Amino acid sequence: MSKGVEGGSWIDRALEAGHIVEPELDPPFDVIEPEVLGSCLVLSSPHSGSAYPARFLASARLDPISLRRSEDAFVDELFMGARAFGAPLLRARFPRAYLDVNREPYELDPRMFDGRLPPFVNSRSMRVAGGLGTIARVVGEAQEIYLKRLSVDEAIRRIEYLYKPYHATLQGLVDRAMMQFGQTLLIDCHSMPSCALGSAHGPMNRDDRLKADFVIGDRYGTSCGRAITETADAVLSGLGYAVERNKPYAGGFITENYGHPAGGRHALQIEVNRALYMNERLMQHGPAFETVASHISDVMAALAALMDGMSATERAAAE
Repeated sequence: MSKGVEGGSWIDRALEAGHIVEPELDPPFDVIEPEVLGSCLVLSSPHSGSAYPARFLASARLDPISLRRSEDAFVDELFMGARAFGAPLLRARFPRAYLDVNREPYELDPRMFDGRLPPFVNSRSMRVAGGLGTIARVVGEAQEIYLKRLSVDEAIRRIEYLYKPYHATLQGLVDRAMMQFGQTLLIDCHSMPSCALGSAHGPMNRDDRLKADFVIGDRYGTSCGRAITETADAVLSGLGYAVERNKPYAGGFITENYGHPAGGRHALQIEVNRALYMNERLMQHGPAFETVASHISDVMAALAALMDGMSATERAAAE
């Protein structure tokens, strides 16, 4: 597995050192396939995992509920309706606090680890500075996760055995859609705490909490075709939701890395305000959960139809 990867024998040594796969993370992610592959849409839910390894919990200074504040809880369920339109959904089982696959593979904070990180690590990104690298240092309101520093070997194991297989699987789903339909649209599925927008734009007050119900991120028009963003916005706005584009969430590593619209590979990030569908304090479904899930299915149906129409137009132009 490690051949040809940066670091060579250094990584081989790290992988050989115990606890290669945590028993709670077998399997580390799921691919929920449709009955019939009928759409070029591919869905990714990288932050909805809630399987917390016992070793990780023992190493944390925070209680499990505090750790869960960083989850995009139940987002995989919210977007599951896309299967009805022939789209697969990839969801992580490991939690974001344990490993974040919406980062570069080696965005690591040197302050977190015993020993020197290898030279190919990106330790200077804004996300690392904020404590939110590939392996997060903090959750919630800058709460430190770990009791003590981790070994560098531990970081490499998580990346090699969880991060890289997740992205290899996601790339395979995207490539399959590309091969079958000639184009693809990756929907990266996320949620945001109800106070996120208020705190991002200054002191939060009661009116700020629900300023946006959905935030659509297309990397400021670079990760997908304009019609895709406009369709998602129009459907959600038509259902009565307050929609923002790119602020404060323009899309992370997944949207940036997989979105190449000039080549027919589109990527769109969708953030859902958690107050719409869940009790954030109790970490439970809210009374409007099924309604929000149904409305998200309406968005997926519209995007699937749009992409089908684009395919038909392209085929007609080629004849």
